[in-house]
Amino acid sequence: MRHTEFWARLDQALGRSYSRTWAELTVVRDLDGRTTQEALDAGVPPKQVWAAVWRQLELPDSER
Repeated sequence: MRHTEFWARLDQALGRSYSRTWAELTVVRDLDGRTTQEALDAGVPPKQVWAAVWRQLELPDSER
């Protein structure tokens, strides 16, 4: 998964106007206490970050 696909999925899940704020402020438990943005900036692969976000948001299997 590329970063562009990750952001497109997050935009779809949360809405474009909110997704960036959520990514900067919300700590995701499966990302070792980091926010989504911090994990991506640290080099965590977008696919791994998306999996953690998917679990945190309890999204349906179709959005996995």
